[in-house]
Amino acid sequence: MSPHPTPITDRLCHAAEGSASVRFVNGGEIDVVSWRQLHDEALVAAASLQARGVAPGDHVAILAPTSRALVTAIQGCWLAGAASMVLPLPMRMGSLEEFVNQTRGRIRQGDAVLVLIDDALAPFYDVVPGDPPTAPLGALMPGRPGARRADDALLAPPDSERLVILQYTSGSTSEPKGVMIPDRVLGANLDAIATAADVAPDRDVTISWLPLYHDMGLVGLLALPMTLGLNHVQAAPQDFMAHPGHWMEWISEFGGTATAGPNFAWVLATRALKRMSGLDLSSMRVALSGAEPIDPDAVEAFVAEAGRFGFKPGAVFCAFGMAEVAIGGTFPPPGRGMVVDVVDRFVLETKGDVIDAGPADDADGADDARARHIPRLGFPVPGLEMRICDPASGTVLAERQVGELELRGTSVTPGYYGRPELSAEVFHDGWLRTGDLAYTIDGELAMCGRIKDVIIVGGRNVYPMDIERAAGEIDGVRAGNVIAFGVEGYKGKETLVVVAEAKAAAGQLDVLRHAVHDRCVQVVGLPPRDVMLVAPGTLPKTSSGKLQRAKCREQYLAETLSLM
Repeated sequence: MSPHPTPITDRLCHAAEGSASVRFVNGGEIDVVSWRQLHDEALVAAASLQARGVAPGDHVAILAPTSRALVTAIQGCWLAGAASMVLPLPMRMGSLEEFVNQTRGRIRQGDAVLVLIDDALAPFYDVVPGDPPTAPLGALMPGRPGARRADDALLAPPDSERLVILQYTSGSTSEPKGVMIPDRVLGANLDAIATAADVAPDRDVTISWLPLYHDMGLVGLLALPMTLGLNHVQAAPQDFMAHPGHWMEWISEFGGTATAGPNFAWVLATRALKRMSGLDLSSMRVALSGAEPIDPDAVEAFVAEAGRFGFKPGAVFCAFGMAEVAIGGTFPPPGRGMVVDVVDRFVLETKGDVIDAGPADDADGADDARARHIPRLGFPVPGLEMRICDPASGTVLAERQVGELELRGTSVTPGYYGRPELSAEVFHDGWLRTGDLAYTIDGELAMCGRIKDVIIVGGRNVYPMDIERAAGEIDGVRAGNVIAFGVEGYKGKETLVVVAEAKAAAGQLDVLRHAVHDRCVQVVGLPPRDVMLVAPGTLPKTSSGKLQRAKCREQYLAETLSLM
């Protein structure tokens, strides 16, 4: 890997010289724009930003839904030498006050000099003393009053250390932090992704509905096609959530070769495929699952349904990534498909070692309650190294021993913006401490769970996602909407609590609680202290849809104390 990757502005200019285009899908409407045209419009946006005083090294916050204008503004920031801060949208309309407070906190913590706001969202955000100035997002677009000419734009001079993206983490286990992605880190990771996934501009068509305020959507499925000049289809998250089957239709209609989504999205797509016909998914070669724990059963269910439409099992691409490495961390070989490590759950939880529980295709092993199926997530992308260390001592561990995943290399962030104490804490001898419990097998990564989420009961490290997946399979429980966590019980010992969204009739709730209780005993051998059933849409989630276990625990404890 080159120590000096090509600057992002040069990549954008080069991509604009090709013939590829981006299709913006909005409901039933499709807006086809060449990367050349979008680049010209982004130059107008860059000139308009500079006319408002934005200079290289500044940070520009953007609050807007996925649209052509948002993508144009992001590229405009980069051309002007400013870091884009794409802000999360409200998850639920009932939490608008919390949304505004979090948005203002990110804007101020990130030292934004300007906030671009979509007209539809402007009424929800009032400027107060201490806020930077705001401007309508549309004011940067060609033909709008106040917009400048493309010829007026001054491309920022190359600076490998200048921030291109200030990416706020999702906050699934802690308060969101601003991950600094300088030009050299973004360029290195884009090169690594292209190499590891064997991306070819003359062949690949990327499909995305992922939010652009999340690293998987912004870097993996927008920056990549926008800087390489790939044909790309960009939809909005709400289009997918309203009709998950549209994702598969876009792949079929436009010959998509690469796409990505978290585990829950593949589950929704599987359900949609059961009701669909006439699709052609044979073009797909990289169907990446990441951003949240991967359920092998969910993957196999998708392969079974999608296989009716020509989808190849080898296209399944189980990977690991995080904002702190721009996005791409470990990738499997393209075309291999999912490979599962079957391990002894009890040994894993009590000794921290990984012992085979039988081959993955062994029916008896698959039915054994002590067998846990863990997908292999591939090898470090070019320019990255990984190791597994004891979280307490920092000692490097051998293969098949569980510890904290650490990374170093060209794609690693220099730290968190304005948080030097956190930046110092997250690095260990030059290695990034990810906070993930993992192990390696034949040089490949296998993930066990987040350190902060592990429930320690009787000397066992119980992984909440095992319980959550099992409970989510019960009829009446909403799959992907279960949270398990530990609380202090009798004599200070930690006990288990399960909170699940239920869609059962009121008279069936007690039956459902008993079913969840019994499933916990069956899967991890522990009876939960409490099983709480809540209404759909109640569980706390991050802006990217990840479950917030720590916040759920806080809410549970607060409610428990209020009843005492």
